[in-house]
Amino acid sequence: MIAGMAGLAFAATACGFNSSSDSSSNDSADDETPATEGASEDTEGTSGGGASGDITMLVPAYSDQTKGLWEGMIADFGKENGDVNVELQVESWDNINQVIQTKTQSGDAPDILNIDAYASYALDDLLYPVEEVVSPEVLEDFEPSFAENASLDGTMFGMPLIASARSLFYNKDLFEQAGIAEPPTTWDELYEDAKKISELGDGVVGYGMPLGSEEAQAETSIFVFGNGGSWGDSEEITADTPENVEAVEFMQKMIDDGLTEPDPGSQDRTPLLNVFKQGKIGMMVGLPPTVTEIEAEFPELNYGTAAIPTADGEPVTVGVADHLMAFKNDGDNQEAVTAFLDYFYSPEVYTKFVDAEGFLPTTQSGSEALADKESIQTFLELLPSAQFYPSTNPAWPNTQGAIQQQIGTIAQGADPAEVLAEIQGAAEGGF
Repeated sequence: MIAGMAGLAFAATACGFNSSSDSSSNDSADDETPATEGASEDTEGTSGGGASGDITMLVPAYSDQTKGLWEGMIADFGKENGDVNVELQVESWDNINQVIQTKTQSGDAPDILNIDAYASYALDDLLYPVEEVVSPEVLEDFEPSFAENASLDGTMFGMPLIASARSLFYNKDLFEQAGIAEPPTTWDELYEDAKKISELGDGVVGYGMPLGSEEAQAETSIFVFGNGGSWGDSEEITADTPENVEAVEFMQKMIDDGLTEPDPGSQDRTPLLNVFKQGKIGMMVGLPPTVTEIEAEFPELNYGTAAIPTADGEPVTVGVADHLMAFKNDGDNQEAVTAFLDYFYSPEVYTKFVDAEGFLPTTQSGSEALADKESIQTFLELLPSAQFYPSTNPAWPNTQGAIQQQIGTIAQGADPAEVLAEIQGAAEGGF
């Protein structure tokens, strides 16, 4: 689990931003609210205005304020759309998967659902294509990389809601001591800079490479994506390609040459980030919440953020997104659903929601609106270059599990090609 902004967390294994255990028991979970409830600050939005009907909406609690944010938004929407009633149900992340499973099995799916994965519902023909429930303006506003990740066979079924991405965090004081002027952009520069920092001694580590089970798939993906590789797509897993092998070989070289922490295979991201915060690691990949954590826990840390170094210097990041999706149900509510979704994704309304919850926007207008927010500027700049796990492939869970179990063995001398071949075997059911 990785801590989310404003004290949240997301499940890396499911590509969702589920709340911590604290959120699962807060007052915003497991509750239903009609459209007329909830305080709000008037926020202008765009919607149909002439729609009518009743909408049911099921969402998870990202934080203690999630329920209030939705209530306020629904109240404002109702001022412009008095003939549309929105019934809100907020569940904890611990419960929401079971709740939606029960609802879909009993033929009582919500009209709008907020969750991480959409593919199984799309494959069962339960969802509207996005183009049928939002205006062309909203459809075109989604970041292309997130829109592609929300599509199956060229049809978009998920509406990207909130995002997270990764960037390089670097210790400016250690850079100065090592005589490094700028953060690295290529692997060659990463290697040389990590070497200079490691040579400072006193237990200082050049680059933090957590390959423990917590998030080994994310750290490995940073290098795989950075070498033009991938884990595949919805149809095929491609773990042992030449690009992937070359990426893992570079990781092993950094380990073997003493540029990382000892035994990366036993190191998880969360505790290793704590070592970075304490000033003992020169460079490490982190997320937007890392900024908040440093400000709260180590405000004196002199650090910066930058694009993650890649083989050729072209930026890339590992992206994660949660989605909204619209269920067809009996089809009577399509006009009302469209009116609400167009209202929600209007720039002012949507940006207010994302910023309040502490995540990154998935729309181009949202990124523009938050461009001056210094703490997330690097992440916003990287969003268009985001690449994703092939989470719509049924073999991905086995693949990810094998990465988490096996990739750390490269720190003990295992051959990268053989390790990736074993991971490929897991994807094909032979592990």
